[in-house]
Amino acid sequence: MAMNRETKRMLQRQGALGADGEPKATRKAPPAPRPKEKRTPPRQFVHEVRAELRKVAWPSREEVINYSIIVFITIIVLTGAIAALDYGMSKLVLWMFDS
Repeated sequence: MAMNRETKRMLQRQGALGADGEPKATRKAPPAPRPKEKRTPPRQFVHEVRAELRKVAWPSREEVINYSIIVFITIIVLTGAIAALDYGMSKLVLWMFDS
């Protein structure tokens, strides 16, 4: 393997090359199979889900209404912008090919 001195020294520090500059023969062992985990019974699963849902910071009714209004306004604005661009581009293309 052709390499410069700096690369050879770096690889020796990392342990990829021996003192003579030859690659070390390293064989990685195949990963050990993971043991199968025991399945959670449905009742315990439901209890854990409910416990996690109790930790959630749920928004108030006012926050949900405010966020919904913001989303609807954003949808209307973006739909209008896309419709205007579509209309303008179609007019441009038709004008280019009509002439």
